[in-house]
Amino acid sequence: MSAGAFGTGAAAGAPRWSTTSYGDTTDTGPQALTALGEHVSLCRAASSRFSRLHCGALAVHGLVAARFVTTLAVVAALIGAVLLVV
Repeated sequence: MSAGAFGTGAAAGAPRWSTTSYGDTTDTGPQALTALGEHVSLCRAASSRFSRLHCGALAVHGLVAARFVTTLAVVAALIGAVLLVV
């Protein structure tokens, strides 16, 4: 098994990112543009409706988890109120 791109353990087919031009021109090559296009596509997919729904669910979960006993008391009170009305 090889060390991959620049010894980072990256897969053999992974894009090789560099912050220097090593004396070459600093033009963007076709491989870098392809990788950028794939990255932008993934970012667009991540900002979809389901992503916003997931973020909202995480926020509600964080609120409920932080106040677990209070949430149980409120749910029990609501169930008790519904049973009294019925």
